[in-house]
Formats: sequence, structure tokens, C-alpha cells
Amino acid sequence: MVLNYFGNGAFRLQSGDTSVLVNPENNRLKADVTLRTLVATENPLAAEATAGSDGTAVAAQTIAFPGEYEVKKIEILGYPVAAESTEKYLKTVYSVYWEGMKFVFLGHLSKPVDAALMEELLEPDMLILPVGGGHFLEPEIAAKVAKQLEARIIVPSFYKNPDEFLKALGKKAERTDKFVFKQKDIIGDKGRPIVLSAG
Repeated sequence: MVLNYFGNGAFRLQSGDTSVLVNPENNRLKADVTLRTLVATENPLAAEATAGSDGTAVAAQTIAFPGEYEVKKIEILGYPVAAESTEKYLKTVYSVYWEGMKFVFLGHLSKPVDAALMEELLEPDMLILPVGGGHFLEPEIAAKVAKQLEARIIVPSFYKNPDEFLKALGKKAERTDKFVFKQKDIIGDKGRPIVLSAG
């Protein structure tokens, strides 16, 4: 699998020809399924269609709301962040089960989730969480959440400089343009931070 970062909260997770896109900022990037962790409630996103390599239309699904979904053998569970959602905006966090691994995307979170949701998100193989403060988790709180969730791999998002987060986490990070891995590569990891350069 390959994880790429495109800045802010935008990531692409890819295995072979199949890919999941999270919070893209434009329509330039394509994937089999797109997850949105923040959406305006009066502007629901419908499924989009993109052209396949042979020119035929391929369904590319956009998921922006809580629920259970399955796309190309990828199981996606969306959970509402009730404490941070309003009449105008809905925040969702996701657990994605793919190739025997669990990926948790905390998206636009600005406060720790409640205990019940924490239970659902526990022990991911990879955790992607916002660490930049302001509208997102403060670095110290993000580090606490990462430790509580007991992730194998921790990937920060929405930051100008990840050093405060890494200091709070008490770890040095591997810094790379993209993270290439298989399940067997990360099985023994615990709380290993990876900082990706935005491409």
C-alpha cells in the first residue's frame, strides 16, 4: 500500500489500482471512493461518475455522512461527531477496513471524541489525525488521543509544523514523501509517527 499526502487533510491510500481519497481540495485527484470528514448539511454530496481507462463510466462514490459502506471490498464505517456538528455542518470520523488492516481518519476533529466512539476507533493499524490547533486538535491533545487509541502508525495532518505534536508524543518521526508499507511491515509497531511531505 502507498499513502500520499496533499496538504491540509488530503490523503490518498492506494493498493494496486484501487484507491481511497480523503478530503481532497479539488477535483484533480481521482479515486474509487472519496471520504469527506466535514460537509455542509444543505449541500449533500451525491455519488460522482468518472471515466475509466477505456472511456466507460466507473462509479466513484463520495461518502460524506455516517453509516456503513462497502466499496471494492473496502469496508467503511462513518461515525458522527455529534459534539462538533451543527445544523450547517456535519463532522464524521471513519474507520476503514482494507486488506486486513484498520485505518482511522479523524479529519476535522477539534476536541477528543467521547468514550463510546473511542472504543470503536481503538487499535488502528494507522491513525491520521489533525494536530495543528485552532480549528483542529491542539498538539498536546492530539498526542494524548493518539496514545489512547494505541495506533501502530500515527500520521499528522492539518499542521504548519508537526514538531510540537511530536514533542508531546515524545517520539521522533520518520519524514518521507510517501509511505509504502504492507501489513507485515507495521505489525510490530506501536505509536510510530510518520510525517509526510505534501505532494
